[in-house]
Amino acid sequence: MPQYLGSAIRLTALTWVLFGIGYPLLEVGINQTLFPGAANGSLVRVDGRVAGSRLIEQPFTGPLWFHGRPSAVHDNPRTSGASNLGPASHQLFGELVARRALLDQAHPSLTGKQLPADMITSSASGLDPDITPASAYIQASWVARARGIPLDVVRRLVITHITQPWLGLFGNARVNVLMLNLALQNMAASAQYATMKR
Repeated sequence: MPQYLGSAIRLTALTWVLFGIGYPLLEVGINQTLFPGAANGSLVRVDGRVAGSRLIEQPFTGPLWFHGRPSAVHDNPRTSGASNLGPASHQLFGELVARRALLDQAHPSLTGKQLPADMITSSASGLDPDITPASAYIQASWVARARGIPLDVVRRLVITHITQPWLGLFGNARVNVLMLNLALQNMAASAQYATMKR
């Protein structure tokens, strides 16, 4: 037994060094070299400051902005989770009805119209950064009205921010809310600057 103890200790130490230190450092080095943006959280910077991440829903409130999906965790970026309510759940049905009622109250033109599912259902993580193009198009009319921008201008902005399925097959068409709102902010700032110059 003692003759195997030294070998076991050496093998354990070698394994720990290789796979506990060496492999993670190698992975970090490769990722930081080849994919630095993704490796650091896909952060989006505006004027040198972090505005958010492409991967996590950012809370936007008010009529001037596009809004993400409803969140089961109330837009708290420190937590993630779903309601785990099944399709036959009375509680889930009640939540969907309440969300629909709030939308109809805020935007009477929606009453009686079929809406994209992502406008009233929360995502599995509660922090989904994307919405469907259909949801973005509906919201475009609200944003255009609130900002005093022609609707066709806002709709063109939405079109330029639609990400198509990978290779045309995998996933669904989607719009990243953070990137769309940042583009909207830049467009509004440019228009204001142009007005000031005149």
